[in-house]
Amino acid sequence: MSTLDHKIDFAVVVSVSKANPNGDPLNGNRPRQNYDGHGEISDVAIKRKVRNRLQDMGEAIFVQSDDRKIDDFKSLRDRADAHPELAKMLKAKNASSDEFATITCQQWLDVRAFGQVFAFKGANLSVGVRGPVSIHTATSVDPIDIVSTQITKSVNSVTGEKRSSDTMGMKHRVDFGVYVFKGSINTQLAEKTGFTHEDADKIKQALITLFENDSSSARPDGSMEVYKVYWWEHSSKLGQYSSAKVHRSLKVESRIDTPKTIDDYRIELDELDGLNVDVIDGQ
Repeated sequence: MSTLDHKIDFAVVVSVSKANPNGDPLNGNRPRQNYDGHGEISDVAIKRKVRNRLQDMGEAIFVQSDDRKIDDFKSLRDRADAHPELAKMLKAKNASSDEFATITCQQWLDVRAFGQVFAFKGANLSVGVRGPVSIHTATSVDPIDIVSTQITKSVNSVTGEKRSSDTMGMKHRVDFGVYVFKGSINTQLAEKTGFTHEDADKIKQALITLFENDSSSARPDGSMEVYKVYWWEHSSKLGQYSSAKVHRSLKVESRIDTPKTIDDYRIELDELDGLNVDVIDGQ
C-alpha cells in the first residue's frame, strides 16, 4: 500500500426529511442552527458517522461509541493498554512520542485519518497525532424551520414512581432541508500518519454510505440521505488549486422560495482545468 501522493478535496450534499440531523444538548436537543437560522451538523457528528461506517466495513477503529463497541474495553485508555507496546510506552519515562504515534496510526484507521490526542491520567507519555482528513461543519443551503412536537411517556419507569405516567416531553425535527459539508485530505500529514490511497477510497465509500445503519428515533431510516458526493483529485501533493477555490466551484441554490424536495434545488459544478472530479450518487 502506497502513501497518498496527491491532494484530495471533497463535498457532500445531504437531504433531510422529517428528522433531527444533529441535536444540540444545550438547547433541549433542538436541531443545531447558526445565528442566521441555517441548520448545522457538527464536524464531530460527521466524523462519528464516518467512523461507524468504517467499523461496519471491518476496519479497526480506536474511538468507538458505546453502542457500537466490538470489544470489552470501557475507555480509550483500556483500548490503548491492550496493545502491549503502547502499554509499555505509556508507563515508560523516556518513550518516543514519534514511535508511539507510528504504532497507533498503523493499528487504527481513524487515528491515521483524523488524528487523535493520547493524553491519559497517570501516563508518562502524552502524544498528539494530526490526521490528514479534515471535515467542515455541514450547513443547510437555506434557513431551516424546526417543528416541535409534545410527546408523553405512557408508563412509569420504575415501580412506585410518584410522577404521573403521562410525563410530558418534546421532540424536534426539520421537515426538509439540504445540507452541504466539505473536506480535504492533506498529503503532508498523510505521509506522517501513513494514510494510503486505499484509506482514501475507504473514506470515500464511507461518505457515499454515510447514513446506512444509522437510524434512530430522531433519524428514522430514509430520513437522511446522501444525495451526491463530489471527489476532486489533484495531480500533485500541494494541488493545482486551493481547497477554498475547489469547494466554491460547487454551487447549490434553491429554485423556489419554499423548497420541499431535492428537485427544488439547482446544483451546478464549475470545471477547473486539469482537476479530475468524480461525482457519485449516494446509496
